Amino acid sequence: MRIKVELENWPLHQSFTISRGTKSSADVISVTVIDGEYAGRGECVPYARYGETPDSVLTEINALQDFVLGGRSRQELQGLMQPGAARNALDCALWDLEARKAGRPVWQLAGLPEPIPLLTAYTISLDTPENMAKSAHLAGRPLLKLKLGGDGDQDRLRAVRAAVPDARLIADANEAWPEHGLLDLMTVAQEVGLELIEQPLPAGNDGILASIPHLVPVCADESVHASDKLPELKGLYDVINIKLDKTGGLTEAIRLAETAEKQDFKILLGCMVGTSLAMAPVTLLGSFADWVDLDGPLLLSKDRPHPIQYTGSMMQSPHPGLWGNARR
Repeated sequence: MRIKVELENWPLHQSFTISRGTKSSADVISVTVIDGEYAGRGECVPYARYGETPDSVLTEINALQDFVLGGRSRQELQGLMQPGAARNALDCALWDLEARKAGRPVWQLAGLPEPIPLLTAYTISLDTPENMAKSAHLAGRPLLKLKLGGDGDQDRLRAVRAAVPDARLIADANEAWPEHGLLDLMTVAQEVGLELIEQPLPAGNDGILASIPHLVPVCADESVHASDKLPELKGLYDVINIKLDKTGGLTEAIRLAETAEKQDFKILLGCMVGTSLAMAPVTLLGSFADWVDLDGPLLLSKDRPHPIQYTGSMMQSPHPGLWGNARR
């Protein structure tokens, strides 16, 4: 076996802003693991918030050439690499390869239900209250995810709600809410009917969440990567965001989803901004999800061949030629 690794840049339809900055394109790394006539693919998105850069992730993956050449297993990979983008791309590529060699789709190999269409949120980029309200109205989607940034969020929430009175709303603060204003912000979130608020406080500085009323469900994103950390979140969070670039692939994501379900956490399936290749593996976890936020390809100006099809906000099951199916 051998690994082929490529750094790719995918332009966005328009600039995308969160509390940490603005981007106009998505840098992703694609991995192909080749074994004779069979090839499996995976994709990851390096994320600076977790100390990752494209170069660091490329280096980490290329260091595993001997591991792959030796034909070692996906299970062994879990102990060899930490959760993160590099392991995600390799893990998903090995799942894809396994499916193609076995002549069975990944969902069967993993003992999961067959994927079904999923209703995904559509993200409204951080902006002024007026511009976010306009974007929300023009989107015309039943479920919207609002990117928030701290100052002015009360006005953003109220403006969007006024513009789309019938839409379901979730929001992501990206660690930007201040402790001293947390309860006031939660009160406005409740007022506008927000279904959840994601990561309001910085990871590691979120202990106050245990002592304030959760007027809307609070979702952990930066505060949770893998299943071993879940016990630390009890009493702080009600929901966890499962992203394969955090868990380090589908293998740990399945473990995290199963553990979270047993511990009575609700689940949001999330993503970085990537292509359909990055979305396909996480769709297999749809049966665990209370909310789905897998709109990454909708933000791109183009996508891969055999892309996931979106009928409005309904995300269809991945095409057999994309990832995870028995077809070569």
